[in-house]
Amino acid sequence: MNTETEEYFLNRHTVRTFTSEVPSKELIRSIVEAASHAPNTGNMQLYSVVETRSPEQRALLAPQHFNQPAAVNSPVLLTVCADVRRFERWCEVSRAEPAMRNPQMLLAAIIDAVAFTQQIVTIAELHGLGTCYLGTVTYNAPKIAEMLGLPAGTVPVCCLAVGYPSEPGVESERLPVEAILCEETYPERTDEEIRELYRAKDDYEPNRKFIEENGKETLAQVFTDVRYPRSNNEPFSKIFVDFLRAQGFEV
Repeated sequence: MNTETEEYFLNRHTVRTFTSEVPSKELIRSIVEAASHAPNTGNMQLYSVVETRSPEQRALLAPQHFNQPAAVNSPVLLTVCADVRRFERWCEVSRAEPAMRNPQMLLAAIIDAVAFTQQIVTIAELHGLGTCYLGTVTYNAPKIAEMLGLPAGTVPVCCLAVGYPSEPGVESERLPVEAILCEETYPERTDEEIRELYRAKDDYEPNRKFIEENGKETLAQVFTDVRYPRSNNEPFSKIFVDFLRAQGFEV
């Protein structure tokens, strides 16, 4: 990897505020076409993407993403779906019998969709665009699917806010590579080793502010008690599993 490429990946930032300039349909199309060369399961390409650019439709979608700033002010939303429906249809017209509505193929489609989404991110940023993952798709998947007209066999997995940045992205701390890269087997770490691996997050000034604002003792408590509490995780999980079953998946 050359230095310029490595610097891009080390210094890239999520963008949550955008100018009023709207990326052209041709640019988005070319980005999606290039991203479709991402690796995928068996070259089945079990994904689709719905592009939303009309102000009216974006205004309807924004509440499904809890009106987070990137969802509200981005000129383009790209909702990437795990999609076995299209492959099934191809099998049907080709006198083949598909078996796609099971956990194995659902997981394959989700993996394909995520790899495809990240390829969009990289290519879009290389074109001077900014992007933000909206991590709320699976919370309101039934409503999003209804609004986008998604048929059975399709599941919204990721949504990207895309546009031209109005200001630089915000720097974010990351775990050291020692926390991520395991040699040969997964290590059993001591309490002190875990604390050391997360020290950069615990000591990061914006995170210390989050701790104070939420009246917590640790950053971990901000995650477990405020951002991703059991009271949200379990009900939304049930909604999502029920939605997967309604879409025809055996889960």
